[in-house]
Amino acid sequence: MSIVVQGVSKLYGVQKALNNISFEVRTGEIVGFIGPNGAGKSTMMKIITGFIPASSGNVSVNGLPVGDDNPEVKKQIGYLPENNPLYPEMYVREYLGFVASIYKTGSTLRKQTDSIIELTGLAPEQNKKIGALSKGYRQRVGLAQALIHNPAVLILDEATTGLDPNQIIEIRNLIKEAGKEKTVMLSTHIMQEVEAICDRVIIIDKGIIVADEEKINIYSKIIRPKQVIQVEFDKETRESSLSEIKNVKNVKNVRNNLWLIEAESEEDIRPSLFNFAVKNNLTVLSLNKQESNLEDVFRQLTGG
Repeated sequence: MSIVVQGVSKLYGVQKALNNISFEVRTGEIVGFIGPNGAGKSTMMKIITGFIPASSGNVSVNGLPVGDDNPEVKKQIGYLPENNPLYPEMYVREYLGFVASIYKTGSTLRKQTDSIIELTGLAPEQNKKIGALSKGYRQRVGLAQALIHNPAVLILDEATTGLDPNQIIEIRNLIKEAGKEKTVMLSTHIMQEVEAICDRVIIIDKGIIVADEEKINIYSKIIRPKQVIQVEFDKETRESSLSEIKNVKNVKNVRNNLWLIEAESEEDIRPSLFNFAVKNNLTVLSLNKQESNLEDVFRQLTGG
């Protein structure tokens, strides 16, 4: 296991930010670590990276215990914190060379710097001061410094915060590329990001883990009707008439002639809706089966 967390709690005075948290992250896995604001995500990541100590419990990275400022653990971890602290007066190449020297990459320093600049797409901006870069390029610099020493484990806290859609896609691609060879733990509020790049999802709420599943299985955590169909007709119809369709349990008028139909049966009710339309001289303008998504799961498990 790359990351092992056993019974970790964290107290800030009388406030318990983490309450007896335990989980493991396998080597080569990309894990989405999500939760509401104040759930304990950043606290857990800071404990894993050794920036703050746990009040109780144990954490190890690649078999090495985290704590007591162990430099061997730091070599295993690349960390991009939420606020991405950088030196705005330093040039991009200068800064990355400086970070590489801290990790004592030795004779490979320049080669490693060149490689990471190429990987993160920083070549066009490498001779600019960090303070002159756009938010997107500053995030690239933050990711580059996390990768510069070729760590086995990558911890990313809100890596795409404040980026535009194009920049988000670019950073996602960088994370996916890094995830081919490294263990990645990613905290984000963007559910689509987790669905796009993560293998597994851990949801934390009020300092407690409320879900830990492979992404493909996480949707089983939500309690909702077996089918949710959105249908739009060309003319008005009555709610009572739609409710009489076999297996329909709930009907809601969204607006005008657009309806949300819920059914508990495994049998697809869309043919019945078509038959209903034909019988009542209606034209179906749209018919969509809504699938559960990670946002539904998140809201239900965290009380959103």
